[in-house]
Amino acid sequence: MLNKGSNIEKGRVISRRLFILAAAKLVLFAGITSRLYNLQISDREKYEILSDKNRLREWKTPPQRGIIKDYFNNVLADNDRIFQVHLVLDEVKDFDQAIFKIKNIIDLSNYEIRKIYKKKEKLKPWDTLVVADNLNWNQFSKLNLYLHEIEGAKPVLSTSRFYPYANDLVHIVGYVGDASIKDIEKKAEIKENFVPGLKVGKSGIESSQEKLLIGKYGIKRYEVNSSGKRISQIDYVKEIQGKEIKTTIDLEIQKYAQQLLKGEAGSICTMDIYTGEVIAMASSPTYDPNKFVHGINQKDWDEINNDPLKPLINKSIAGLYSPGSTFKPLVALAALEYGIINSEKTIKCKGHKHPMELYGVKYHCWKKQGHGYMKLRNAIKQSCDTYFYETARLLGVDKLSIIAKRYGLGSKVLEDVYHDEKQGLVPNTKWKRNVLETSWYLGETIINGIGQGYIQTTPLQLCLMTAQLANGGYKIKPHILHDDSIIYEEIRTIIQSDIENSNLYLNQNKSLVQKKDIRQEQEIKPFQRMYQNPNNIKFVLEAMFASTNELYGTSFNSRYEDPKYQFAGKTGTSQVRRITEAERKLDLKQSQIEYKKRDHALYVAFAPYKDPRYSISVHVEHGGSGSKTAAPLAKKMIKKIIDRHELREQARKGKINLA
Repeated sequence: MLNKGSNIEKGRVISRRLFILAAAKLVLFAGITSRLYNLQISDREKYEILSDKNRLREWKTPPQRGIIKDYFNNVLADNDRIFQVHLVLDEVKDFDQAIFKIKNIIDLSNYEIRKIYKKKEKLKPWDTLVVADNLNWNQFSKLNLYLHEIEGAKPVLSTSRFYPYANDLVHIVGYVGDASIKDIEKKAEIKENFVPGLKVGKSGIESSQEKLLIGKYGIKRYEVNSSGKRISQIDYVKEIQGKEIKTTIDLEIQKYAQQLLKGEAGSICTMDIYTGEVIAMASSPTYDPNKFVHGINQKDWDEINNDPLKPLINKSIAGLYSPGSTFKPLVALAALEYGIINSEKTIKCKGHKHPMELYGVKYHCWKKQGHGYMKLRNAIKQSCDTYFYETARLLGVDKLSIIAKRYGLGSKVLEDVYHDEKQGLVPNTKWKRNVLETSWYLGETIINGIGQGYIQTTPLQLCLMTAQLANGGYKIKPHILHDDSIIYEEIRTIIQSDIENSNLYLNQNKSLVQKKDIRQEQEIKPFQRMYQNPNNIKFVLEAMFASTNELYGTSFNSRYEDPKYQFAGKTGTSQVRRITEAERKLDLKQSQIEYKKRDHALYVAFAPYKDPRYSISVHVEHGGSGSKTAAPLAKKMIKKIIDRHELREQARKGKINLA
């Protein structure tokens, strides 16, 4: 009985175990079935993508930059064919050996070798390393002969930036170089399009217009094996070239300006007094931007960087100078506008022997024997310092600063394009109290009246100031990037209509009606009047004409007799240091003074006088006299500008085929 019961119990245990085992098998089968379903059906797309990523690989190709042109469609920044050698890193077994072989073939310097290893550190194992990006034909040909001996080496025909006019345009156009970590972090468009070997703007238009110029990278897709080695190309998405940028610059005038400044440190600027188009913006000395494209060598960099005349600085927008006597027409206008003086105000200039004295400080006129009795017109014409000492004293620095700022001084002119532009300084009592934490002194007002002291301006600011005087006192917005929406005829019509209305009031012997007193600090928009009385503007312009075209005018020797080329201007001398009484007694010529201690030579002008269209400013660092150094350069520039005026007008109206 016991055996029978035992057997029954054993059978039950076995049955239970079989049931559990069957159930486990069923659960396992169900799990495997579910997993297979997920893999084959639910997650199919996911794993297909992962599989493709292992099988396919993408290589980005750098985009081609947009072209930069002048007003006549001459190419200022182009793309040129270059020869390169690349290393596909995942195809290189011995990197050191590969570099050693390439070094011996194309003669790489130790400096270049160090740069290659630094580049490699930033790349992924499957990236492509640009070993050399600007080989000459002999190097490229020699490399191809031994290419079979170097694993992963690829000869590449590519394009790179090229500046055909090199030194003449570098301060305007700028240059490109390898994209740095800072570039990538700073600009989204660079980060988005970054590929090894990408060139990006480092200065000028190349930098500020990066978003337009950079273009869009291309993509090459390859099938790779389990080791990551390329088997075949699947497809290719071609890169998109960046957009073309047209400037307002006239290449011929720009080249001529640079030629005139050769051997000097300084600037020449010129613009259209109605449209605000910058026609030339020369800065000297200059340098070759092509040297920076592929990485400048140490010797060339030291030569540029250590040049005492500082070629890296764009002096037109970043050179700060006291305006000297070029500031006097604006001082005269301010005094007339505020009613401080009238054109008949007479002041006696006694020269060096009897200078103006205030609190023990002597204020000399530049003319040793003095000018005698002066009225305002002759004071501008002969640039009498004594007259403007007294005028500034009566006017006050705060009123003067309002007018100076209104005409463009103390403000950046092209800040949307040139991020290195300097603002300059137009001082007033508030500025000195806030910045220097001290009171303003009357003596500072006096020297401010002749464009000395704290006041600092750029050459382009003075060019703008002159333009807005020459167009009758109307605000303009200067620009260097071509804008089709700005139409000369429309601007001229607006201004002429306003001038006629102003003259109508005056001819009827009525006070000029103004909705606001524009002698107060307030925003004035482009093409709005900046004057209180149009007669004041006319008076200043006529005095500037006298300064150039009448006997005893400071730039009389630089005049043109031909009405076609006649211009009006004002000389200026900017002191770089205060002259002591002992030095004044020596009466040294500029040539006898150490170069760095010589005055800067300045000149501003507009032309042609009877129907003005262009303004110009000339700065020659340590050039001494504005009348002897700067004015003759302006004379030559004005003839060049006027001779090309008709051609420019035809191009503007679309009547000639551009380059």
